[in-house]
Amino acid sequence: MENKLTIYNTLSRRKEKFEPINPPFVGMYVCGPTVYGDAHLGHARPAITFDILFRYLKYIGFKVRYVRNITDVGHLVNDADEGEDKIAKKAKLDQVEPMEIVQKYTNSYHRNMEQLNTLKPSIEPHASAHIIEQAEMVKKIISNGYAYEVNGSVYFDVAEYSKTNNYGKLSGRVLDDLQTNTRELDGQSEKKNLFDFALWKKAMPEHIMRWNSEWSDGFPGWHLECSVMSTKYLGDKFDIHGGGLDLQFPHHECEIAQSKAALGEDSVKYWMHNNLITIDGQKMSKSLGNFITLDEMFSGNHKLLEQAYSPMVVRFFMLQAHYRSTLDFSNKALQASQKGYERLTDALNTLEKLIPRTESTVNVNQFKDKLFSALDDDLNTPILIAHLFDGVKMINSIYAGTETISTDDLTYMKNLYKDIVFDILGLKHETSDFGNNEILTDVMDLLLNIRTEAKQHKDFKTSDKIRDKLNEIGITVKDTKDGSEWEIK
Repeated sequence: MENKLTIYNTLSRRKEKFEPINPPFVGMYVCGPTVYGDAHLGHARPAITFDILFRYLKYIGFKVRYVRNITDVGHLVNDADEGEDKIAKKAKLDQVEPMEIVQKYTNSYHRNMEQLNTLKPSIEPHASAHIIEQAEMVKKIISNGYAYEVNGSVYFDVAEYSKTNNYGKLSGRVLDDLQTNTRELDGQSEKKNLFDFALWKKAMPEHIMRWNSEWSDGFPGWHLECSVMSTKYLGDKFDIHGGGLDLQFPHHECEIAQSKAALGEDSVKYWMHNNLITIDGQKMSKSLGNFITLDEMFSGNHKLLEQAYSPMVVRFFMLQAHYRSTLDFSNKALQASQKGYERLTDALNTLEKLIPRTESTVNVNQFKDKLFSALDDDLNTPILIAHLFDGVKMINSIYAGTETISTDDLTYMKNLYKDIVFDILGLKHETSDFGNNEILTDVMDLLLNIRTEAKQHKDFKTSDKIRDKLNEIGITVKDTKDGSEWEIK
């Protein structure tokens, strides 16, 4: 398929045709979660945004290495390089080891991402597994004259870097403004300038997570991990770096500076940022009481929720706003999204019932062009979904007999909806209600008993047919030493 994809490059502040550095290989790095609590709506948006990009790049023929990190060390409660590590703080509160916190919430995050039907990244590195590489990058930055050590901590020298480089080019921040507006905080006197940021911090006696280095017994700064892990797995120059708009400054701005200071050139060709989530027009935060985890969304167990919203309804809702637009969650909007999602899935069921005729009175090729034009236009999913609903009208008209469709066009239409709705948008038929359905359980027990008897009589043709047919309708059968297990995909 011809590549017509354009994406908005945050760095240039314009749409650009996507042209990878080393086609057909595409390197994509996305900032993942800091795993010190349950995944929330803010985690869902970048996961879904870059899942769509990952799916579409593969669909149009690229080989994609998608790296999404896990932050499990170095992210302090105060982005001004002071305070406790977020994970260590949670570990103290729960009286467990920090890595128990990491494992618990990484597992929870993975479960939520699976519920949202996001594909797993190609590589998911942890910051704590790359301490040696982070220390090596700090050495390079010091050697190149862009960092300094004070009392066992190492800081990036923003003023020195800015003599020959544009610190602030991603976020639009101006160094003079940073000098004027950065307020002095206790404990920052050891920095040359208040806007300098930590590459390595000497650990205080009470700090749990620490590693030995030539500067001190300490830990890496938060910003350093992504510079290290992105270039380790994607090379010194790679195609796409993504994340939430809230990471643009200081995190991504610091990344650009670190990488260039260490490597001598910019690492990233395209920067992409999804916009933020609000709830009823307010910023989502724990202090406002409108902080909703994904588990709460799916169960309805939150004071702001009028009902539970399934993972596919949440995903479908997010796709109805462009990824660069602010997304406002409200019960009214989510309920409208649920009705829209049900209308789309009903149409897909109707599509399977259509009877072809000799000729088509509908233009399937024109419909296809509209769908892919929307995707190629910076992943314009709201326009894409509007076109999909135009297709719903077409399907209903054919079913009612006011329009006709040929055999070839019907086959093409079915494949087109499968490609767009399931393979690219990542939607799927909701199956959560079936998980506790006693009738389904009884039917599956019956089928698996028949299959077991067939295998005992060496009737493997029947046994395999039952397994394969179930797989086609979305039920996976796994043989174990104790019999067979099944699950809905």
